[in-house]
Amino acid sequence: MDLVIMSTGQVRCLYCEELDLGSLGSLTIRRASHVEPTQQGEWTADLSPLGGPTLGPFARRSEAITAETEWIEGHAIAIPD
Repeated sequence: MDLVIMSTGQVRCLYCEELDLGSLGSLTIRRASHVEPTQQGEWTADLSPLGGPTLGPFARRSEAITAETEWIEGHAIAIPD
């Protein structure tokens, strides 16, 4: 898990349960993307809530989630609100 500490003291990360994030203070959790199936049975990761692209299609949901995670960690965690 990557934690990005902003100059304001705000900590940003891609949510997971490896660490009790509540121990850092009050939380604000927002949706970063939508991983959804297509009508063809494939999967896409829509990163439009972050102003990002739609990734895919992927044969497996897990592939879409991996691509989503890599994109967010590489591009969006440090983007200010």
